[in-house]
Amino acid sequence: MNFPHYFIAIPLPDSHKQLYAAWQQKLKNKLCYKQWPHPEDLHITLTFLGAVDETKLEALTQIMHDIENIPAFSLETGKLGTFGNPKKPRVLWADVERKRELVRLQEYVEDIALRVGFQPEKRAYNPHITLAKKCSGGNENFSDLKEHYTGQYRFNVKQVVIYRIHPEKNPKYHVTAIYNLAA
Repeated sequence: MNFPHYFIAIPLPDSHKQLYAAWQQKLKNKLCYKQWPHPEDLHITLTFLGAVDETKLEALTQIMHDIENIPAFSLETGKLGTFGNPKKPRVLWADVERKRELVRLQEYVEDIALRVGFQPEKRAYNPHITLAKKCSGGNENFSDLKEHYTGQYRFNVKQVVIYRIHPEKNPKYHVTAIYNLAA
């Protein structure tokens, strides 16, 4: 049986979604990417869970209430970057400040996932906002372009969300549960 896939993330405020959607629109004709996430799908991943059955999802949604004791905090996002080969990068992203509170939150979420029986993430945590995926050719313009897409955009992290992935829909990510951080 195929189970739906889930992940846990920080949702972006509408102001940030609009900002990065505008960046996406301007960059679409200048860069080689095939996939540009819907603005409503923009987020900061804390941990990817993969395929999840109902029993595990129910256990996770209950234990995730522990996160509501963690204080809200502010984060800064900004400049563009890429993952992968510089000539044909896999992912275009917006940088996210690697703040101590964010790292602690991510570690706490991963610990909760481990307690429920999920596998630990193999890669080191690298906070970012994915703006595009799957480069189909060269990104010769990227060095020049990234200088025009910088800034410091601050927002308050007040919630953590469990998202279900619907690959056939757009937007693809749908909220399953919301957890408010302590005020």
